[in-house]
Amino acid sequence: MNAVLSIENLTVHAGPTRLVSNLSLQLGRGERLGLIGESGSGKSISALAAIGLLPAGLRAEGSVLLDGQQVIGTPDRKLNGWRGTVVATVFQEPLTALDPLMRIGRQVAEPLQRRARRDGRPLAGSALTEAVRRLLAEVSLPDPARILRAYPHELSGGQRQRVAIAMALACRPDLLIADEPTTALDVTTQAEILDLLDRLVRERNMALLFISHDLPVVANSVERVVVLRRGEAVEAGPVGAVFSNPQHEYTRGLLAAARSFDAALEGRA
Repeated sequence: MNAVLSIENLTVHAGPTRLVSNLSLQLGRGERLGLIGESGSGKSISALAAIGLLPAGLRAEGSVLLDGQQVIGTPDRKLNGWRGTVVATVFQEPLTALDPLMRIGRQVAEPLQRRARRDGRPLAGSALTEAVRRLLAEVSLPDPARILRAYPHELSGGQRQRVAIAMALACRPDLLIADEPTTALDVTTQAEILDLLDRLVRERNMALLFISHDLPVVANSVERVVVLRRGEAVEAGPVGAVFSNPQHEYTRGLLAAARSFDAALEGRA
């Protein structure tokens, strides 16, 4: 397998404390992998380490290859050239990821222009505006002409997340990292965003690293899972096998908690 993302023995330190310990995984083009665990298990820290965006004070060891290029120890100015072309990320809360003072059209246009310059085909003027409209339509935003003139606060949570997905797709990445992309949304909007991600990943043949603590969402979104507990991978395998016959006590506890929650919701219905 030609891995888009290859992680070997990734360890992340915060001073003397280990936040992630010896994590290894591989993800090829067109594959979907879920990284699951409770809050604080190291899911998001692992994803940030994978793209070289760890917060100040954290230190990564081991190996992280993006399309064969080493991330750990590579200067940020060089990593900036890989982000977007090789990998793009959709975060949990789009309102914090979007610039509140910039119209949506301009925010989507910026990554489109960057990718076009890298490809030697600069975009500007009406061609750029049309490219923005097409991208907003691709993520199923209604009335793209209105959306591109709007500010983030004028959109719903689901619309903002679709804009964030459009921006991630603008650079045509090989790998899409979705970090809890539906947690801040209502149930109906969650389903719409998940369907959108499923369609776009299939159509573009991207690799998908899906990070979540919501096991039913993960079960319907990925093919394989890695279960993290306190920064360590305690179980991994095909999602159906892991969820139907978990081998580790922690995984069994996560599944039992998810079933209890679903049962409680059904009882109130």
